[in-house]
Amino acid sequence: MKIQLNVKGMHCKSCEVLIQDALEEVGAKATVDSKAGKAVVDYDGKKLSIEKIKQIIKREGYTVE
Repeated sequence: MKIQLNVKGMHCKSCEVLIQDALEEVGAKATVDSKAGKAVVDYDGKKLSIEKIKQIIKREGYTVE
């Protein structure tokens, strides 16, 4: 499954990498664009929920809409 999320608080490439790495740890693949404030997450809906993905991003210090 794929979902696009609006992520606020990202400023640079390091922010993108933090989110990508955190999501990879739980088996999701993310393409993150700090300039656009977007994250496209490809994940297995049987293993992860949208809420869990949002929690992971929030845990890294970002706001998710």
